[in-house]
Amino acid sequence: MKRRTFLASAGALAGPVLLDGARAAPSERFRVAVIGRTGRGDYGHGIDTAWKAVPETEVVAVADDDPAGLAAAAKRLAVDRTFADWRAMLEAVRPDIVAIGPRWIDQHAEMALAAAERGMHVYMEKPFCRTPAEADRILAACEKGGARLAIAHPTRYSPKTETVRRLIAEGAVGTVLEWRLRGKEDRRGGGEDLWVLGSHVLDLLHRLAGRPAWCVARVAEGGEPVAARHVREGGEGLGPIAGDAIDAMYAMPDGSAAYFGSHKDAGGKPPRYGLRLFTSRGIIDMIEGSMARVLFLPDPSWSPGRTGAAWQEVSSAGIGLAEPLQDPAYGHRHTLAIRDLLDAIRTGREPIGGPTSGRDVVEMIAAVFESHRLGGRARLPLENRRNALTLLG
Repeated sequence: MKRRTFLASAGALAGPVLLDGARAAPSERFRVAVIGRTGRGDYGHGIDTAWKAVPETEVVAVADDDPAGLAAAAKRLAVDRTFADWRAMLEAVRPDIVAIGPRWIDQHAEMALAAAERGMHVYMEKPFCRTPAEADRILAACEKGGARLAIAHPTRYSPKTETVRRLIAEGAVGTVLEWRLRGKEDRRGGGEDLWVLGSHVLDLLHRLAGRPAWCVARVAEGGEPVAARHVREGGEGLGPIAGDAIDAMYAMPDGSAAYFGSHKDAGGKPPRYGLRLFTSRGIIDMIEGSMARVLFLPDPSWSPGRTGAAWQEVSSAGIGLAEPLQDPAYGHRHTLAIRDLLDAIRTGREPIGGPTSGRDVVEMIAAVFESHRLGGRARLPLENRRNALTLLG
């Protein structure tokens, strides 16, 4: 892959805001209001407490319609202002940033729209939302209200991810040939796995390679092609879902192919969950996390059993080099994303993991079901902005 092609498809190599020099006393503090829903997605993966690691922010209020959950959150966050209704909280507190914690995504669009329409910035749990149509509305509201929104995909912000982007752009790992992505393939394997865990690895693929041109996929349930009778209401507020086996291919901007697969109860220990990039010089192996382990196998045959090639660690400095970033805060799941959001608010740019890339990832997921419905390629951006499973005959 040519460097010019990579830069055009995946964006410039500007990375997230790092922590160097971030220990100075903040000149301003952003007021944060947290939304949780105990029993319906709770507070996500620490969306409520993440702000304690960022001194430029202060949690000033929390909302939860479960009384016990609200009391526990107030104690955990050390706040006095509590609300049973998150809408009332937004009106009464008028925060700078709204932290949308629930994992259940049937609530995401309503909450994000309410904040953005009031000009409030947003940090929210993934997945972004349920359909391209919802993503369209959120993106429009952010643009109109001047709100900055970031989605909690920690690997997108990782310094190691930026190193992999640089290695690809410089040709240091050879020509990109194909990408392989898999979910956890547990009891959720198939459609639910695609949404819940696939959103992470597809977001990472998007960061590394850009938005695909099209997707072709097959979705099966019990060995049969998914039909209307297989569609059910998904867990965690996913909406209509189907399939216990998914195999999808994406045509990437550089001419390479990316493959996502998830089959129910096919996962192992450790799972195959993650992203692997296969190049003319070897394999890069990545898993989810703000500073998760990245490995490179310098083996053009991709067969270390034949060649005896050994995996090498990849740090933020490069292949086989010691990790220079030792601040413990790099290990916090949300710190880099929140710092990038604050910088985006100050400068007026879109966050690295903002609503534009968020919409692209929602479309990459939706394209799997749209391709199955069409019986062929689903081109991005999708013409159908609805859930394709609701249109099955």
